[in-house]
Parts: sequence; structure tokens; C-alpha cells
Amino acid sequence: MPGGRLTQQERQQIAVGLADGLAYAEIARRLDRPTSTVTREVMRNGGPTGYRADLAHHATQRRTRRRTQTAPRGTQAAPQPYGRDAEAVQEFQETLTDVIMTSGLPKMTARVLGCLYTADTSLTASELAERLQVSPASISKAVTLLSGLELVRRESDGRRDRYVVDNDLWYQSMIRSVRDNDRFSEAARQGVAILGRGTPAGTRLENASRFLDFISESLTRAMEQARDVLYTQPETPAATTEPHPDRG
Repeated sequence: MPGGRLTQQERQQIAVGLADGLAYAEIARRLDRPTSTVTREVMRNGGPTGYRADLAHHATQRRTRRRTQTAPRGTQAAPQPYGRDAEAVQEFQETLTDVIMTSGLPKMTARVLGCLYTADTSLTASELAERLQVSPASISKAVTLLSGLELVRRESDGRRDRYVVDNDLWYQSMIRSVRDNDRFSEAARQGVAILGRGTPAGTRLENASRFLDFISESLTRAMEQARDVLYTQPETPAATTEPHPDRG
């Protein structure tokens, strides 16, 4: 990443760019930074409407101190495959956690999902606990919730349970959204019959029902057409660190 960590002056420039309505790519170009750096910086610090340069700078300093204080002495970041930057991977996982939390998941559950989503292989509960530096009990609670939401899949290697993000994660998430819409739409139609068609409340519910019916139908059709995208296999670079033979 050119120039290392963002400086306070660069964060102020990001804030000015956001206020001027510039795209992340344009802000990044002016800073001579990757677009992903600017995107990650903004998303983990309040988003485009809530970003404040001073607050973002202080938050980053706190995270850095916290990492330094909690890291075991004498240990180093595990080698990353594919030539990845270990620190950049860690920062991205934190950003992804923040984004996932906006969907309503608790922080620990979001951390586990972010860790699994960025892993090249399935992980055991103990491996998740080691990577996230938390207790096995915290992992157990998180994976139970994620499994119930069908956001992760449990598999076994014959000795231990392993967890992996299914390729259908987004498809299943959209399916649940459609089902929620359908339930509300049905309830709204019942409300129209009770409150009266043509009344202000009845009209509001009828319009909501018709809107959700249209959205559900459109989403279902789009999902079926796009589902194959989830299984597209792009060309991948050769790994520089071989995965553990027990994993995956």
C-alpha cells in the first residue's frame, strides 16, 4: 500500500472529498492511494455521511494500541498465502466485520462470519478462536447463530466439525428476504380487509402489499438468473503457502 498508513492530513483530504461528493476512486487518485484503502477507511469510520477525519484518526490509533497490547509477546502474524499482506488482510476483516454488523448481527457473530468469508479453507471452532483471540464459548455461540441463519455450513472431517461459508450465502440471504416480504404482504392484505379498502390505512397497506409482491417476484426471477455467478471459477494465482492438508 503506497505510503503505509493514512496520515491525519490524508484523512482530512478524504473528508473534504466526501463533502464535495467525489467518488472513492477520485479521492484515492488524488491521494495516490488504492481505491480499496479509501473505501475501507470510510466504511469503518462512519460511512460517507458520518466520516470525520479527526475521529477516524483517533479511532485508528486506539485500534493499533489495542492490537499491540493484546498480541502475545514474541509472536508474529501467520504467513499469508498468495503473497497477501497480513496486516492488510487483518484490516479488511475488521472492515468487513463493521459492514456485516450493519445488517444487525452481533459483533462477535459478525467477526466469525468475516473470518470465515475471508478464509481459503473451512475452519474448526478452535482455529476460529485462535484467529480471533477469543474463547471457544464465544465461537460456539456465534456459529450456532450463523448456522441457524444458514449463513455458514457445518461439515466434518471425521474427527472435528468444520465451518465454511457456503457459496449460496447470498442466495439464501435473498431467499429469506423474499420470504419476509411475502409474510408482510400477506398480513397487509388481511389488514386491508379489516381496515377497509379506500381508507387511508387500508390504502397504505394495499400499496405496501402490491409493492412487496412486485419486489419479491423481481428478486426471485433475478436470483434464479444470477445464481450461477456464485459458482463461477475465475483463474486463481498459485499459493505461496500451501494450506494445511487437514483443511478444506
